[in-house]
Amino acid sequence: MPSAVPAFAGAHQPRPLAFDPAKLDGLSEKLIRSHWENNYQGSVKTLNMIEGRLAAAMADKDLPPVVYGGVKREELHRTGSVILHELYFEQLGGNGQASDGIRDALAASHGSFEAWEAEFRRTAMALAGGSGWAILAWNQYTRSLHNYWAWDHTNGPVSGMPLLVLDMYEHAFHMDYGTAAAKYVDAFMRNLDWAVVDRRFHAASGTKA
Repeated sequence: MPSAVPAFAGAHQPRPLAFDPAKLDGLSEKLIRSHWENNYQGSVKTLNMIEGRLAAAMADKDLPPVVYGGVKREELHRTGSVILHELYFEQLGGNGQASDGIRDALAASHGSFEAWEAEFRRTAMALAGGSGWAILAWNQYTRSLHNYWAWDHTNGPVSGMPLLVLDMYEHAFHMDYGTAAAKYVDAFMRNLDWAVVDRRFHAASGTKA
């Protein structure tokens, strides 16, 4: 039974895809649907279960702290997975052409838009042998744009607001590309909806669109 306390409600619902997965360029419908149905929705279901277990654990005064800590670690992991996957799918379905304020901001932060993209791609490929996320984020503390290397769903800079996220776990590309991760990155970039990234940038930085 769901908890009445919001922190442990366990009521997260999957967000539907906002694009037609059959119309992406270089990312198959089979891949996208498997990723969305199995990996993303699996994390949503697990997060709901974990929140229920946290509520039950708080009612057990004799539960060892180390056991509670294990459940809290899983809460962190699944929360990161849900959020990053939602950001990932939300930004797909575009033509891959960056414009508006975010393009100018990236050119200012990295010397040129092309220099930013080269560094983002290198960050992604640095994860290709393992797992994780390449994340373009607005750092609220430093008031600047950075590409970050995230080894798993729990990594991220303090005060970093994700603007563009690239899933480098094998489940995101192996069905289409096997170990050819660079080709997956190419396809991902071709399908980006930069209007979504631009909106995130202006919301995070407090600048006008």
